[in-house]
Amino acid sequence: MFPEVAHQWIALGTTIGIFLALMTNRRIPLDVLFLSGLLFVTLSGVITPTQAFSGFANPAVLTIGALLAMATGLRKCGVIDWLGEKILGGEKTEAGGLLRLCGALVTTSAFLLNTALVAMSVPMVIDWCRKRNISPSKILIPVSYFSILGGVCTLIGTSTTLVVQAQLNQRHQVAVAELQQLEKDSAPADEIASQEEFANSVQPMHLFEIGKIGLPCAVVGSAFLILLGVRFLPNRKELIRQLGDQRREYMVEMMVQENCRLVNQNVEVAGLRQLPGLFLIEIDRNDEIITPVSPDEVIKPGDRLIFTGVVETIVDLEKIPGLVPAADRAYELHPNKRSERHLTEVVLSRSSPIIGQPIKESNFRKLYGAAVVAVHRNGARLPNKIGDIVLQAGDTLLLQTRSKFIDLFRNSRDFFLVSAVEGSEARQHHKAPIAGGILVLIIGWLAVGSLLGAGDSWANPPVVAFVGLLMMSVTRCVRFSEARNSVDIQLLLTIACALGIGEAMQASGAAQRLAESASGLVSSPFLMLIAVYVFTMILTEMVSNNAVAAIMIPIAISIAVSSGTSPRPFIMAVALAASLAFVTPIGYQTNLMVMGPGGYRPGDYVKCGLPLSIAVATTAIIGLKLVYQL
Repeated sequence: MFPEVAHQWIALGTTIGIFLALMTNRRIPLDVLFLSGLLFVTLSGVITPTQAFSGFANPAVLTIGALLAMATGLRKCGVIDWLGEKILGGEKTEAGGLLRLCGALVTTSAFLLNTALVAMSVPMVIDWCRKRNISPSKILIPVSYFSILGGVCTLIGTSTTLVVQAQLNQRHQVAVAELQQLEKDSAPADEIASQEEFANSVQPMHLFEIGKIGLPCAVVGSAFLILLGVRFLPNRKELIRQLGDQRREYMVEMMVQENCRLVNQNVEVAGLRQLPGLFLIEIDRNDEIITPVSPDEVIKPGDRLIFTGVVETIVDLEKIPGLVPAADRAYELHPNKRSERHLTEVVLSRSSPIIGQPIKESNFRKLYGAAVVAVHRNGARLPNKIGDIVLQAGDTLLLQTRSKFIDLFRNSRDFFLVSAVEGSEARQHHKAPIAGGILVLIIGWLAVGSLLGAGDSWANPPVVAFVGLLMMSVTRCVRFSEARNSVDIQLLLTIACALGIGEAMQASGAAQRLAESASGLVSSPFLMLIAVYVFTMILTEMVSNNAVAAIMIPIAISIAVSSGTSPRPFIMAVALAASLAFVTPIGYQTNLMVMGPGGYRPGDYVKCGLPLSIAVATTAIIGLKLVYQL
């Protein structure tokens, strides 16, 4: 439809246009914007429909989708709650949380693909932010950046280095074949030596080779983020629901079972004084009332803990294994049935048959198949014991119900309003070892497969991730219907379309023309190295990192050979620059993954990511010069 040069300008213009639209128009949904750009370059003939939609079959997209579904099972079984407790613990401050996340994410992402790590970390971090009344916008960009920084410490931390490794495997095989041919033809000794040197310079990387430069980059980048970077991040309080006096407050009674992890801990250590909008007002221990409750009071099995607070934090109490509502007496005997229960709020109407009766005499469980956990009346919590409260019209009841309760009683004359409490599904703590075991198996499988170079066979990441999801479904850690509903279609559509637009930059020749034009501006080998790094970094911010690595590796090798320099530092420069994308949300998949949950705008990435990129790039270039003695 258009000549080749026009295709290049269309691809480049579309990429720039999407970025400008992200900067200036906050009302256009991300997936709609990227899909529009993809359809435009397709209809213009820049790429074929097959190329355009190849991103939907991209291993990264499939892996992220499967891991998001797996994360639902991990959350439902309480594994993510447990991991959050272990990683973030009782940290109350943003700075402390960042320090803990830095250590955990940088270390783990060195051995686990960072997209997988971020997919599992985001729900845990958001939950911690809500409990600590900290805006996710102060934490989630660092989560992405920490995982990116850790990914360049080893060969298997990011898919970009695996792309580079695949190209090196191919190049090395060709170079060795040419060397053998020269030896067979009895070529001059200097020509054979030159070819042998070239073959050695393009041999595949070993596991920690990139870490010689990547580890200092991770240290410098992490230090920058913790000490300075967070100052550039927005603090969007609208992302967290403020817990104020205007919210409905309840008094709720929780029973401490013998297997509860809070047993023999004092109130302070157990974290029961740190829950936002919730207060432990008394402990009923064998009919002895302890009030006020001291921070040093030790929790015992059988204690009945009386809390007053808002419903969102009451939901958090139910996530603690062995701490159950006093209304749920069947928990210990029927843990499987427990997983079918939810918290629901209802408002009693005047026609309800239980008006004027105490709860313990109302036969509520038999009438409605639900248990009353707490009562709220006229803007105030009620101090009475649950069973002694006499019900009145207009009372708001917090109930523990079966999943079908809302459908059965939504139109009942007994209630004015029936609504589910978001996120209140009971945890299947008895299945936590199974879900945790599946997670460990999947991580180990991916790591071993990467070490053995089996990423394209039995250790293919999407295959492994879907096997893990299937295992969770078979073991009933999560139902497949729940897994399907948990997948963020907008996120996957955005990433897939971004990959398609990157394909347009590559197929049209726009990316290669930019790279070649830039490399022709300098002559010194060290300046050439800087140019290759910088332009790889710039391209990565506009195109898929894997596509940029594929484009730049042959160009970098050609530049090095033409200047009489070893290609090795140029190859490592491309691997690092294509893996370290911080300035735009489209530069790396993990940046896109946190954009929605963090409420970010493209300018937020520029403010924090640009100085970080400069610091990391400077470290990388100095490291390349020292390690390879340029």
